[in-house]
Amino acid sequence: MTVRIDGPRLGPKAGGAPDSLVVLVHGYGANGEDLIGLAPYIQRVLPHAAFVAPDAPESVPGVPFGRQWFAITRLDPHLLAAGADAAAPVLDAFLDAELERQGVAPSRLALVGFSQGTMMALHVGLRRAVPPVAILGFSGALVASERLPGEIRVRPPVLLIHGDSDPMVPVVAMHAAEAGLAAAGVPVASHVAPGLGHGIDPEGLQRGMAFLAEAFGAAA
Repeated sequence: MTVRIDGPRLGPKAGGAPDSLVVLVHGYGANGEDLIGLAPYIQRVLPHAAFVAPDAPESVPGVPFGRQWFAITRLDPHLLAAGADAAAPVLDAFLDAELERQGVAPSRLALVGFSQGTMMALHVGLRRAVPPVAILGFSGALVASERLPGEIRVRPPVLLIHGDSDPMVPVVAMHAAEAGLAAAGVPVASHVAPGLGHGIDPEGLQRGMAFLAEAFGAAA
């Protein structure tokens, strides 16, 4: 059975047809409504973009309205890789369908992830046939980094942002992700937020917005 997902959307601030698509990929236990709240901020630098935040395909037991791309009991590399592999076709198909729905070229896609959503954005985005404009990842990790050199298809610019006090996904995961991406030839930059836990702070959001604006050739 084909799994289909959907989620909240926000159209271009400037009105009219979108010239680009930003997909916001939420983390474990959240849903699309949690991350679509970033869209009005990013609209300030990308007024012609459409935004969508798909709900992950699985519910989280005991968490009302909570969704997951795959189950996480612990940050075991083998479990993360198996989970991301299983969820990747669902997200990849959603991206294709949403680009068609919005009338946007695949080359005008950006992925923004948080936590497990960053894992999925990197896992899917680097294996697409057409490179996304950019991948922005908050508080996440790179899954199956040892396989990436043999599986990577595209190398869009990546920015990783992480709090140094993150108790859920330690900041060492960001450093490992940066090293793994660089080893695979991906242009990657990072920012560590002092004192920040598992979240997004105003400075990180501003840095992310500037990164997306530059990638799309817009004024930050």
